[in-house]
Amino acid sequence: MFLIIMVVSEEKREEIRKDARRVLDKFSKELGKVRIPLDKEKEGCGGFREEGEGVKGDEEFRKAMFKNAPEKDGDFIVAERKKW
Repeated sequence: MFLIIMVVSEEKREEIRKDARRVLDKFSKELGKVRIPLDKEKEGCGGFREEGEGVKGDEEFRKAMFKNAPEKDGDFIVAERKKW
């Protein structure tokens, strides 16, 4: 394993700092020119639900789910997690 130590003069450090600043300034200036079009929100696609009573579930679907469930406990379906 080799260890290389480079000694950089103060003038070289200042030159590196100026170059880095110049690159960052140029990048930020170009980045400022980028325009990303905003998608207009579609109606009903807000991602949030209205608070309240909610929508009544499909009772026939519920009955079918409970009929097909191997294990039940009252109003709950008993299922194992992470069992593939």
